[in-house]
Amino acid sequence: MSLIVPGFTESVVVRTADAEVVGRAPTTIRLLADSSATGGALSTQRVTLADGADGARPHRHGNSAELFYLLDGTAQLLSGEQVVTAERGDLVIVPPGLSHAFAAAPGHDADILIVITPGVERFEYFRHLERIAYGKQPPESLLDVQELYDTYFETSVPWKEARS
Repeated sequence: MSLIVPGFTESVVVRTADAEVVGRAPTTIRLLADSSATGGALSTQRVTLADGADGARPHRHGNSAELFYLLDGTAQLLSGEQVVTAERGDLVIVPPGLSHAFAAAPGHDADILIVITPGVERFEYFRHLERIAYGKQPPESLLDVQELYDTYFETSVPWKEARS
């Protein structure tokens, strides 16, 4: 059995007022704790999506599982070939290597706590996404950093059908 032993010895406490927020409505991301703060155990962020907004397009992580906990609202999540509708209090965990995506369900808002474990430094990835959204970098620049962030983009017919 393999066990990842995190390399941190103090509790991580992040106050909502201190968390960096990237993006703007309809999609905002509150950066809570990155892998470096948790000794590699996890990285976590809170994503708020308004009125059916897209979160992440289909992708997979080669080395990390991703947990989605619905704090409020209704979301659609791709897990492999299945599109799941999750509501407040629902939990979806996607294993490493499985394609996934997320968005607020059409006509709904969604507030999602996301945890990636083991952790990967992700905060700069979300800042990169923000630069793309503001037109400061081209979308194809993400292709250059897929390996760095263990995020490999894919296509998904079920996701495309569910979101159209």
